[in-house]
Amino acid sequence: MKNKIISLLSLAFASTAVAATDKPNIIFIFADDMGIGDVSHMGGKAPTPALDRMAKEGLRFTDAHTTSSVCTPSRYGLLTGRYNWRTRLQRSVFFSPHDKPLIKEDESTVASLLQENGYNTACVGKWHLGIGWQFKEKNDPKSKTGHDVDFMKPAVTPTSNGFDYFYGIQASLDMPPYVYIENDKAIEDATATKAFHRKGAAAPDFEANQCLKVFAEKSVEYINENAKDEKPFFLYLPLTSPHTPIIPSEEWLGKSTIGKYGDFLMETDWVVGQVLEALEKNGIAENTLVMFSADNGCSPKAEIEDLAKKGHKVNGDLRGAKADIYEGGHRVPTLALWPKVVKAGSTTDRITSLSDFYATCADIVDVEVKDTDGVDSVSFYNTLKDPSNGDRDAIVMHSINGSFAIRNGKWKLCFCGGSGGWSAPKKAAAGDPKWQLFDLDADPAEQKNVFNENPEVVKELHELMLSYIDNGRSTSGAKQSNDVPVKFQGN
Repeated sequence: MKNKIISLLSLAFASTAVAATDKPNIIFIFADDMGIGDVSHMGGKAPTPALDRMAKEGLRFTDAHTTSSVCTPSRYGLLTGRYNWRTRLQRSVFFSPHDKPLIKEDESTVASLLQENGYNTACVGKWHLGIGWQFKEKNDPKSKTGHDVDFMKPAVTPTSNGFDYFYGIQASLDMPPYVYIENDKAIEDATATKAFHRKGAAAPDFEANQCLKVFAEKSVEYINENAKDEKPFFLYLPLTSPHTPIIPSEEWLGKSTIGKYGDFLMETDWVVGQVLEALEKNGIAENTLVMFSADNGCSPKAEIEDLAKKGHKVNGDLRGAKADIYEGGHRVPTLALWPKVVKAGSTTDRITSLSDFYATCADIVDVEVKDTDGVDSVSFYNTLKDPSNGDRDAIVMHSINGSFAIRNGKWKLCFCGGSGGWSAPKKAAAGDPKWQLFDLDADPAEQKNVFNENPEVVKELHELMLSYIDNGRSTSGAKQSNDVPVKFQGN
């Protein structure tokens, strides 16, 4: 009898071990300022073979959106499953090394969720959610150069938000300081001054056009080191491209037919290819979920009109661009490759918010999300398994100036009269409705405002938006609190 019990216990343990090792590795690659027309499988004129491969062998989301049309808030939404406008950041982005971390140390992230469920976790690349630097005795809180940072003292970095390892930079490549950070410290003091658009403190050896290569190398190293480990891993790889400064490395200059921006797209795609190749070499591609998306649409800094003359429509036929409430600001190329689960060459028209990544990871590891966490996240795990499973309640988008839009089915209500961003018109013209309602099925380019013709739809969406704000969540569950009062145009 004793031997039988031992045998049963051994069998149970073995089953548990198999289940644990069966958890997929998860990689999320996040491009910076990339539109749906920037990939060649969507008509882009710069070859993107790695992303084309992901589309051919995996799942393409045709209606996926960032939570904001600019980067700091959209990164917050991706990692926490919570809209940024519930926090103190209700417009714009972080620009200064004095900006305190947006994610609280005790706030759940995709990384901490997976870490608590047996994953090794790493972030390699651009953070842009605030680094908690220590400063010199004489410092200027209004300074954005980074010269007053004490780079030799430990800082609050992604390792405070569920990541076991971090190697990257504070923010965009046009925002100083220009130093690499490993875990909680800069790897070199910023004793130089350099300008990659904005002038500021820099490590002597830091060169912006080498960042993609460095991030690719570090990512491949991480995959190689963890491929044979019994623990699955999560790698978050937020890239610095094709955001300004548009500076591809020398090896990529002239590779495309549309100029430096196209070259930069090709180098961005190369990083994706390096990751896919590392998975293949280590024999772990079959059970690794690789996702690719972008933090918002393409920026006007890419010279959108000039690229269009060359046949390259960065944001496809969508209206607007980065910073805007229009579709070009937040509808982004989104792909999922997971050979063990995802059917090759599939597409889904599920209305998807990148905030949904949090609940999806919880579903993958079969853990129940707490009422306090991922309050704006709805899992698309079932969509990965079957693209026809596309149910999703309304999603909310946010522009650089703090304007809101809510999308439910074919209807999109923008709580502003213009773009809410950089595109014209920035506000409603005299005599126009104060808000904009679009039927995206009939008018995906958002050319006809049907606000006046559909008062009941406007009323319904307005009330839904108010409930999302008041409840502190847009999903089912116990009511939560926003960090601060929400500045909403529709109050």
